[in-house]
Amino acid sequence: MATSILRKKVHPLMAAGPSLLSALRLSLLRSISTSPMRFSSQVSESVPELASALESDTASPPPGVKILDSYKEEFEVGSRVISFQTRKIARIANGAVLISMDDTLVLSTVCCSKSGEGARDFLPLTVNYQEKQYAQGVIPTTYMRREGAPKERELLCGRLIDRPIRPLFPPGFYHEVQVTADVHSSDGKHDPDVMAANATSAALMLSDIPWNGPIGMIRVGRIDGKFVFNPTMDELSLSDLNLVYACTKDKTLMIDVQAREITERDLQAGLRLAHPEAVKYIEPQIRLAERAGKKKKEYKLSLVSDKSFEKIKSLSEAPIQEVFTDPTYGKLERGEALEKIGQTVKAKLEEDGDEDGLKYVSKTIDTIRKQVIRRRIIEEGLRVDGRQLDEVRPLYCESGVCPILHGSSLFSRGDTQVLCTVTLGTPGDAQRLDSIVGPPTKRFMLHYSFPPFSIDEVAKRGGLNRREVGHGTLAEKALLAVLPPEDDFPYTVRINSEVLGSDGSTSMATVCAGSIALMDAGIPVREHVAGVSMGLVSEVDPATGEITDYRILTDILGLEDHSGDMDFKIAGTRKGITAIQLDIKPAGIPLDIVCESLEPARRGRKHILNRMEQEISTARAMNVGSVPRVATLKFSNDSIRKLHFHRKRIEQEAGARVSVSADGTVALVAKTQTAVDKVLEQIDFLVGRPVELGKVYKGVIASIKEYGAFVEFNGGKQGLLHKSELSHDPVSKVSDVVSVGQQVSLMCIGQDMRGNLKLSLKATLPTPKKNLLDCPVDVAPQPLKDKTSEDLISNSTEPVIIRSADECNSHDIADKLLTAKKMSSQVSKSSPKTSSSKGIKKPASKRSLHVVEVLARITKQDADDGAPKKHLSSAKMKVGDVVTAKVHEIRSHGLVLQLSDGERGMYKFQENGRRDFEVGEEVDVLLSTFSTKGIPIFSLVD
Repeated sequence: MATSILRKKVHPLMAAGPSLLSALRLSLLRSISTSPMRFSSQVSESVPELASALESDTASPPPGVKILDSYKEEFEVGSRVISFQTRKIARIANGAVLISMDDTLVLSTVCCSKSGEGARDFLPLTVNYQEKQYAQGVIPTTYMRREGAPKERELLCGRLIDRPIRPLFPPGFYHEVQVTADVHSSDGKHDPDVMAANATSAALMLSDIPWNGPIGMIRVGRIDGKFVFNPTMDELSLSDLNLVYACTKDKTLMIDVQAREITERDLQAGLRLAHPEAVKYIEPQIRLAERAGKKKKEYKLSLVSDKSFEKIKSLSEAPIQEVFTDPTYGKLERGEALEKIGQTVKAKLEEDGDEDGLKYVSKTIDTIRKQVIRRRIIEEGLRVDGRQLDEVRPLYCESGVCPILHGSSLFSRGDTQVLCTVTLGTPGDAQRLDSIVGPPTKRFMLHYSFPPFSIDEVAKRGGLNRREVGHGTLAEKALLAVLPPEDDFPYTVRINSEVLGSDGSTSMATVCAGSIALMDAGIPVREHVAGVSMGLVSEVDPATGEITDYRILTDILGLEDHSGDMDFKIAGTRKGITAIQLDIKPAGIPLDIVCESLEPARRGRKHILNRMEQEISTARAMNVGSVPRVATLKFSNDSIRKLHFHRKRIEQEAGARVSVSADGTVALVAKTQTAVDKVLEQIDFLVGRPVELGKVYKGVIASIKEYGAFVEFNGGKQGLLHKSELSHDPVSKVSDVVSVGQQVSLMCIGQDMRGNLKLSLKATLPTPKKNLLDCPVDVAPQPLKDKTSEDLISNSTEPVIIRSADECNSHDIADKLLTAKKMSSQVSKSSPKTSSSKGIKKPASKRSLHVVEVLARITKQDADDGAPKKHLSSAKMKVGDVVTAKVHEIRSHGLVLQLSDGERGMYKFQENGRRDFEVGEEVDVLLSTFSTKGIPIFSLVD
């Protein structure tokens, strides 16, 4: 019934003419342009007459209309829907695929040169990854408003694509191949690098270039102990693992890891979960290639003939084996001997006129070298330098090699030698990043430099090098895990790594040298980070391609890296792994071998850490003379506006630099701590911060009243300076003490019932000494409150009264003085009145002189008894005095000390200082400062 109804509706359309039929075809094709094969099957099943009519009709589309037949494959990985699409854009390229995930789109294209150079013995593969600012709707901020040279991130993403696809090109394929990956749209949620790698794999599958793919690549994170596949950038900021894993169906091709000390067991779990998820990218590529792929083209392979290979082998194998069996050869001596062998073989081929052999002599001799090295390792377990398979080369560590710098170190492992220097800067020195994803700035930078002299070569040194950027980033990720948080350490840190000698694993030597240099600079890193490079030599069954035997090598030489199957760089602390980079030369290795390599790497890393800790185990004190002083503050929006208004004045008067970030954080930078303190005072006065009880502020007298003065302080706040708080002495008139416009230092002592701030001037003035002759007889010392060490060490604003020795002994001294006065009065009554003649007084009687002498002697004796040399009273003490005190209490953070006058002070335990005190023990201490409550704070005298 349905078919007949459709037939009645369709036939009139057919009779209407070819133009209307073409329009119908165009609308239908547009609706199903992403899956033409699916559309064809659906139309054939539902409306056979319409399908046959559309297929048989040869009418062209309306003029000016082009139909793009595109192919699309959608699939799901984790919780994300991903699609591959081809033929819609970049149709002329050899292979082109557009990959999408949410609103992020990446186009990857591949092209190949039509002919290869005969003398070439390597694959000239170029990967260009680019993130243009239009992908996030932004115009570049450069002068020309154009993107400039490739940024570090773009070079790193290019390496991430290159490393897994390069091993899958067939041996002898030396045609130039170029991969171009462009980010067309970015929503900022997903990192496009993994998407670009998968799109490149799909583009190679669609092209006619010989390639043994496809591959799958996935990113894995871990949040709260749970693994997350394809995490967003926000999820990565919460993750302690950033794992990028690439593989074929059954073998591992590439691993890249940044972690926060993840254990080997947890890493293995993450790798084994990542493999099946990465394989999900492979089947859609195969289906897409079956529908829209090109037939693989027969390219000419540059391979030496069997005859020439055997001839070169017979001439070179024996002398090469003799060189490699002698462990006394160093790197340079071994290289010179191998060079002579190559020249001898080349001369023999020239004498015989073997053009084919001369064409590939260098590549053939290199292949024979690899065979000799690999056979000795597999069959005899012997390495080139005579070490055991799991043995680390001799180590040398030295810190502080450049004393004037903030931090420096020298690290050597065998012939590999690296010098690292540390430079501390301000928050404003952080690197600004123009990436379309990730943070806008970077406060920790590690720059790796590989000069030609490190391998005894002559070469030109240019700009950014892809290899140098990759090695430096690997070491940077390894050390980033142990750096203190930005809130605790606001400095910008730059490590510069100079490779002075290279014989394998310079990036891991940079990790070790950088860790030592950080501690030498006084940066409070939690512990050392070390790195070691693992290698693999295997035997493969030619028929099946399966590995039949293998050996894992620890701390590989450059020659072992060149001749082996993998370069597995692993860095971490004693607790776990912080960074990994795995590169593989064959077309993948089993994941089980990769996991097996983690345990010998852990033992090698522990051996290196032991040697590093012998040189330096904790961070030194910072070089105060050369390190800038930094302080950070947080302000509200209103305070930020005030700060911007007064910023220039503050910088000029204090000689410091003030920088304000977007989140309201203010960084103060100066050469000395004195300048920083001056800036803080200026900010408190002009901008203001939350008022704290017991804190001293600078203010200006705004107006004077009968009962006191109003003071403007702390960035415009007003407080009352009452008449009673002007001085320790009675004040009859406020204007006698202060005047309008006068700048004074005041202490905030509280608030009244209306919320008005109460200020005190006398709290900042020293307490005047009492005249003992005017002290009443019945003065008794006030009882001392029994305070715990928590009360003494805490920063509460409750007032604390410190009694002097004069007050404690006032009663005894007053009795003696009263006796002396009575004696004096008795003498004056009994003695005759004095008379004068011509202005000259008569001398007093002998008894009166005796009383005066007694009074003076009592006063002097009491003064001496009240203030012994080492038992000063708290009222008479000033900063710098050395006194003897008794240990009253011992607490977890310090001591409560009792002075000779019964008052108490505190001493805080110092790091690596003495802690074995006993209650009642007398110690010599130096008065360092007073707390806001007036409590004396002491330091121990050695």
